Amino acid sequence: MAKQVTKDMVIGQILQVDRGIIPILMRAGMHCLGCPSSQMESIEDACAVHGMDVDTLVKEINDYLATVEEQ
Repeated sequence: MAKQVTKDMVIGQILQVDRGIIPILMRAGMHCLGCPSSQMESIEDACAVHGMDVDTLVKEINDYLATVEEQ
């Protein structure tokens, strides 16, 4: 079964799914992946703080994960 990320997942959990997600988050403007908030904040909360659409970001991450699964 393919790995999937959901908008209620904590950023720290998402980074454990696949380290290749880091560049996606960085390009989206989330540069504080190592800060304490990332261990407690959901991707949805982080997107709200950064003014991003969570559904678009989650789709981009899951599209990436789907390509990794295919390899």
